[in-house]
Amino acid sequence: MPPRRRWLMHPDVKVPVFKNLLFAVKIISKSDKLILPMAVIQQIFNILFITFFQGVLFLRILLIIVQDGGSFKTFVKALLAFLAVGVVCEMLTYIGSYISSVSQKRVYKNLNNMIFEKASDVDVACYEDPAFYDSYQRATQILTGSILFVFCSDFATVIGAFISFIAIISVILTIDPKYLFFLLPCALVFIVELQKSKILYKRDMDMTTNNRIKAYTQRTVFLKDYAKDMRTSNIFAVMFNRYSQAVQRNISIIKQYGWKLFFYSITASLLGELIPVVGTYSLASYQFINNAGLDISGFSVVLSSINSVRMTTMNIADCISDLANMALYFQNLKDFFDYEKKVTDGLLVASDFESLEIKNLTFKYPGAEKPSLENVNLKIKKGQTVALVGVNGAGKSTLVKLLLRFYDPDEGQIIYNGHDIREYTVESYRRKFATVFQDYKTFALSINENVICHECSDDEKELAKDALIKSGAWDKVSTLPQGADSVLTREFDEYGAGLSGGEIQKTAVARMFVRDFDIAILDEPSSALDPIAEYKMYENLVATTNEKTVIYISHRLSSTVLSDIIFVLNNGTIVEEGTHNTLMEQGGEYAKMFSLQASSYNGREVKKDA
Repeated sequence: MPPRRRWLMHPDVKVPVFKNLLFAVKIISKSDKLILPMAVIQQIFNILFITFFQGVLFLRILLIIVQDGGSFKTFVKALLAFLAVGVVCEMLTYIGSYISSVSQKRVYKNLNNMIFEKASDVDVACYEDPAFYDSYQRATQILTGSILFVFCSDFATVIGAFISFIAIISVILTIDPKYLFFLLPCALVFIVELQKSKILYKRDMDMTTNNRIKAYTQRTVFLKDYAKDMRTSNIFAVMFNRYSQAVQRNISIIKQYGWKLFFYSITASLLGELIPVVGTYSLASYQFINNAGLDISGFSVVLSSINSVRMTTMNIADCISDLANMALYFQNLKDFFDYEKKVTDGLLVASDFESLEIKNLTFKYPGAEKPSLENVNLKIKKGQTVALVGVNGAGKSTLVKLLLRFYDPDEGQIIYNGHDIREYTVESYRRKFATVFQDYKTFALSINENVICHECSDDEKELAKDALIKSGAWDKVSTLPQGADSVLTREFDEYGAGLSGGEIQKTAVARMFVRDFDIAILDEPSSALDPIAEYKMYENLVATTNEKTVIYISHRLSSTVLSDIIFVLNNGTIVEEGTHNTLMEQGGEYAKMFSLQASSYNGREVKKDA
């Protein structure tokens, strides 16, 4: 299992460039088999025509015809042959470009799907780890930064330019092999460009967190959920300040690496352009002026050939540098795909629920100073309605995360039907639960789709209606012009429904009523409801879940009287358990909390009547 620090691949870590390039070719080809071959064909004919046929071969043939006194007919034949080659190359380039543009969309879609599927499959714990978000952003840079498509272009260009390079060199060898000496510095350009690519990668990695802060600020400014707070407080100034600081830090990072990049760029230009051009032009001029074996056709072709070789070499060097740099980015994508979940499947398939027992459970979040839960013990039987109560931070939601195997405990066991839950497949175990979280989410889809969680048939719409009635949302939904077919929010639909917080919460709760479950877990599902609506919702829940097990978590105790057993958590441990009447008689923590909340409601009523 990869260690956690793999999310934070340090820029100084040595990355297997060639191995990652093979990984890139493999994963791109997996997304679409045509994109790389078509890109290669396109670049081969495009580069070969411009740098070899047009810049060297055709020029040499024409000069030889003129120099040897060839006829105009021969000249026209050569011209027509060149025209034919040009038309074929242009057609193949256009066809390759068209197919590549279509393939790019398929690659983008398929690779995006692979990233999304992996992101949805990683441990829930990852979403509470800033390092995961950095890793996720670096992985998605393959797409968002157009790295994927630049890779395809550069990969094809290297192959096309190399074939052209060999063709031009073969012509130069027929004239004078000494000219190849001036091309040797071009080989050093590859080394310089590789070092430059590493500097660029380090710079970009140093900017990752700052770019994530910028993206977060840009995103929140346009989200409805944040609009009211930003307009009624000074929080926008704070967010904008964080954005500005991130930009300034990026500017500092760019300056930090600026001189190094400038040095490598100048060195590459010196080795790849100045030395080959000055050396070749000097030798060719000397040979031509002194009649030392170089005639006018040879002189012209050498100058043209060397210029084509120089351009081709620099093109290859630039592309190899880019590919080496992109190999580092593909390392991030590879690490992301190679991540192994800590919450893994067992061999058993979960059967119908009979009992759930927690034994000596202790759990501490990564990086936390003390456990969130410590030595917790409880038992739940089939058909019971159970309440987990306590003040905020008592450990209630953490216990739910462990029950659903979002995390595994550090110590102790959670036993389902006599077996540790780690012995079951995760999917079969979680399928036994229907859950409504306190941070519930609804989506810009129809109310029916939000409840059923997929596109609905007419029969499923009836199921959604029944669920909305049970959750208490139907009274409002039925008054909408399009009923439950109304789209939530007006982000994509001008006729979308703008429901209140309580109505949206009831809609989220309705999802539970359409599930075939053994155990229902409601984690603060009534935070947006008034006490009367909350009580009615729980009363409805108890009435409609006959022989089902219900666990609800709340720090509001108005509905605990409906529970068969109540567990009171405080500082991560269970301090009391029993029925409502038993706990009230004991006069402990629960009785104090219940009496305090009851007096608060009574006080409001007295004040209102007065």
